[in-house]
Order: sequence, then structure tokens, then C-alpha cells
Amino acid sequence: MIEVKRKEGESVSSFLYRFTKKIQRSGVLKEAKKKRFKQRERNKRAKKDSAVYRYHKKAEISKLMKLGRTR
Repeated sequence: MIEVKRKEGESVSSFLYRFTKKIQRSGVLKEAKKKRFKQRERNKRAKKDSAVYRYHKKAEISKLMKLGRTR
């Protein structure tokens, strides 16, 4: 937990600036943004199927490029 106290005679804008910088440096904001759109981890089968699909697609594209054809 980050705690920032306002100094005596400090303006609101400088306090806010100091607060935002401290939040950014701590990584709290980055972590919160990461967790906001967290996706479920895919199972092994789905990962494998995806990898096989990508492999075949790459091979097909390289074959077409060798023949002088594009997608």
C-alpha cells in the first residue's frame, strides 16, 4: 500500500503530481491494468492445436511464395 502525505504549504497540484509519480514508479497502476483484462489460460490441447495450425499455415504460405503466388 502506498502512502503519500501532503507536506505543509504544498499546493494541491504538486501533491497530485508527486502522488501520480509515486504510483507509476511502484507499478501498482500497471498491475491493476493487467488484472483488468486478464484472460483465462488455455488448456494444453488448445495450445497444441493452435501451434499445429500455425505450423501448417506457415508451410502453406512459404510453398505459395516459392511458386510465385501470393495469398
